[in-house]
Amino acid sequence: MDIQECMSFINSYTKSGGKITDLSRAQSLMDSIGNPEKRLKFVHIAGTNGKGSTLEYIANALQFSGYKTGKFTSPFVLHYNDRIRINDDEIDDESLCQLAEKVRNAVGDREYSQFEITMAIAMLWYEREKCDVVVLETGIGGLLDSTNVIPPPLLSVITSISLDHTAILGDTVEKIAEQKAGIIKGGSAVILSEDNPDRVREIVRNTAENRGAEFVERADYIPAADGGLFSPLIYKGETLKPAMAGVHQYYNAGTALTACIYLRSKGFDIPDEKIKQSITTTQVKARAQYIDGEPPVIVDGGHNPSGVSMLSLMLMYLTSRNRKIYAVMGMVSSKDYVECVRTVAEHCEKLFAVDGFAPNSVAKEDIAETADFLTETETGTLEECVERAKELAKENGGVVAVCGSLYLASEYLNKYKK
Repeated sequence: MDIQECMSFINSYTKSGGKITDLSRAQSLMDSIGNPEKRLKFVHIAGTNGKGSTLEYIANALQFSGYKTGKFTSPFVLHYNDRIRINDDEIDDESLCQLAEKVRNAVGDREYSQFEITMAIAMLWYEREKCDVVVLETGIGGLLDSTNVIPPPLLSVITSISLDHTAILGDTVEKIAEQKAGIIKGGSAVILSEDNPDRVREIVRNTAENRGAEFVERADYIPAADGGLFSPLIYKGETLKPAMAGVHQYYNAGTALTACIYLRSKGFDIPDEKIKQSITTTQVKARAQYIDGEPPVIVDGGHNPSGVSMLSLMLMYLTSRNRKIYAVMGMVSSKDYVECVRTVAEHCEKLFAVDGFAPNSVAKEDIAETADFLTETETGTLEECVERAKELAKENGGVVAVCGSLYLASEYLNKYKK
């Protein structure tokens, strides 16, 4: 199997694979390839927002401490391979093809999802490469997410929970919290990000108690003084400024800090200096990614009201320092694009609306119409809008924000790799 055949096999599966009511389909897939997940150790991460950043903080602290660390994320940002990594290395095409062929020979004609197939390939690679630990991000939800077939992990981590994928997970924060808490397993432990409301904390704590899992209290850290675009925290008297921008990184970094300290009780030697190194150096593409230059560009894949509100706090901070914002924005129709567009538009000098970056992207005219009573708007191709936004930002000492969708962020980063 060459890489073209490999990707054709993977892309022959739909994203959902059909409705599920339990984990039997994902479990049958793992059974068919020999259950590699049973011979691995995991940190399992669920949540609406913050999963990717929190995963990178934890995984990098483990990596810096000398552990061979698998990283499983979704969706990919630049290309398919970047969602399956060990330390700093993506799965290579040769390994991808070999393991995809093994999965193809095992699955028969059952209608799995593309995510399940990807997970199977990743588990085989992590086992083959003898990972010490895998930091595993759920796809959607938790209870019925295919990653939940793993045995009790070293630790479950639940990041910020808010409304997203409501058609699948439920239309209230409480219902979504119940789905996310589905990753908690008996004999394990769970950490919850402290930016969750009390009602979510109660659901997670009760789930842990009912399943015989430990609810881990947050580590002893506190917020530091204003760090501008960044949100530093103080741990053991030392100020740690996350390398990633955004007020939410205080919570993500604090959650990761708590997780690393807990993992010490499981035999992992993670020195404080390696945790600090991770927090102060880790950056994630398309997660409030700040690219310095003339002009600076913020690339953010936040695609739900909660995620976009975090971006808006960054934009608000910049405008309070007299930096004009020129947004290039596009969204997909499965998200609440009206609220998200309005949230960004109220901070913009001008908003450029784009589409065509995904099959279900909202028409650029609809994006512009939603924003045009809040700010000046313009439509065009991604290239046209980026060029115009950068031109205006450079003339006026402004900042460009490319935002609204991970698919858009991915297309931008691929087109403008320099």
